[in-house]
Amino acid sequence: MTDPVMGRIHSTENFGTVDGPGVRFVIFAQGCRMRCQFCHNPDTWNIKSKKAKMRTADDVLDEALNYRAYWGEKGGITVSGGEPLLQMDFLIDLFKKAKAQGINTTLDTCGNPFTRKEPFFSKFEELMNYTDLLLFDIKHIDTVQHKKLTKHGNENILEMAQYLSEIGKPVWVRHVLVPFRSDYDEFLDRLNEFIQTLSNVDKVEILPYHTMGRYKWDELNIKYPLEGIEPPGQDRVENAKRILQVDQYTGYQTR
Repeated sequence: MTDPVMGRIHSTENFGTVDGPGVRFVIFAQGCRMRCQFCHNPDTWNIKSKKAKMRTADDVLDEALNYRAYWGEKGGITVSGGEPLLQMDFLIDLFKKAKAQGINTTLDTCGNPFTRKEPFFSKFEELMNYTDLLLFDIKHIDTVQHKKLTKHGNENILEMAQYLSEIGKPVWVRHVLVPFRSDYDEFLDRLNEFIQTLSNVDKVEILPYHTMGRYKWDELNIKYPLEGIEPPGQDRVENAKRILQVDQYTGYQTR
């Protein structure tokens, strides 16, 4: 008898309304390699955090199913983070069991762990068999600026976006709009050009930078890198929506 696959889980949310279509049960996985300057969940960075709970897929699904009556036709479960792709075996086990029960599965990822090297790539291919939708965060289109913003480059992230397009996996592209970082028309134009090369984008979302998670940086004694930078004004948000042609996308379509 093999031991059950365990996942390091930061927390769960019962009635998520911004993490995919419909009402979602959201699982926040522990662990992330990126160090986004605007991160509102720095407490999920350390994958070995003692505050995280070790849980099985069956345990998480049992909790989720308590709320299935509220999901409606479009709802389901979303795994966010942190970065869920750091816990591939747990993800596969969870999504496979969820699909067996007819549950819609959504993955919220920044794509940072993506590689075509083994054993990751074969596991990723298997995971996609059980994944209905990805919320795909593109932090910055420019590699140099992406590294300044997150401490990691974006080459493999853009490669993942292209791969998802090749296999026709539905994606919602999400972009955090940060003044003095990503909120420049030049970068937004380049991001739009890249998105236009993809054939699988059902929705583009602009997520205005906010400071609601700032207090967590203070609690963790981490210097906040965006000190003094205010959230973008509505005019800049509308400008980004125009450049990224947000209105041309119709939302999640079952394929």
